[in-house]
Amino acid sequence: MRQFYRTFPIRHTLCDELSWSHYRLLMRMEDEKARKFYLEESVKSKWSVRQLEKQIGRFYYERLLASQDKESVANEIGLPEKVEPKNIIRDPYVLEFLGLEGNTNFYEKDLEQAIIDHLQKFLLELGRGFSFVARQQKITFDGRHFFIDLVFYNYILKCFVIIDLKLGDLTHQDLGQMQMYVNYYTREMMNEGDNPPIGIVLCADKSDQVVKYTLPEDNNQIFASKYKLYLPTEEEFKKELNLDNYIKKEDDEIKQ
Repeated sequence: MRQFYRTFPIRHTLCDELSWSHYRLLMRMEDEKARKFYLEESVKSKWSVRQLEKQIGRFYYERLLASQDKESVANEIGLPEKVEPKNIIRDPYVLEFLGLEGNTNFYEKDLEQAIIDHLQKFLLELGRGFSFVARQQKITFDGRHFFIDLVFYNYILKCFVIIDLKLGDLTHQDLGQMQMYVNYYTREMMNEGDNPPIGIVLCADKSDQVVKYTLPEDNNQIFASKYKLYLPTEEEFKKELNLDNYIKKEDDEIKQ
């Protein structure tokens, strides 16, 4: 109780929606900004204690921090009226709940089926505002048939979100295919009031340079994110997200 009082000395900062178990998790966090983020996100997303614990363990805040500038992070926490897609897309996505770790003999259809089998957990990993629309959605033009792996709708972004699954390394053809899907949805599937759809190529590995030189500089619709089938250690996450360099840069800016 002493620790609780020292962590939350101002009564009005507490939320009735959270339980004592929520606060026991939050009290363990030394970073005040991260603690505030998880507290507000727990209320907005109605996270259970277990969901909060998982998101802390998956370094949700750190991944968000590494993928945006400080202003974007603040905006995401505050949820302004207009949220940019890049501020919600994660990289990487951690899919250890699929149970595919160590299994090298699976195909894209197996990855897709595992996601469908664990759809609730996958939605939690995607973040706030996602709802499932379709899998293997068939689109046809000029007598040719194409199948979109997964389609979601995000009520915060107010747009369709198309996901294409790739087991191997990302190629420029993968990005080109996603551009076609996004163009089709933009011209044929958008409803009144919708924002332009976005596409995520979810791949095992990628080259940032391939992404950089395949997509236009002002791109805000096509994204490439890696997925991991196991939960990395804190050191692996820092290396993956280059957090140490980000924090050092932030400290240097403060000193200046």
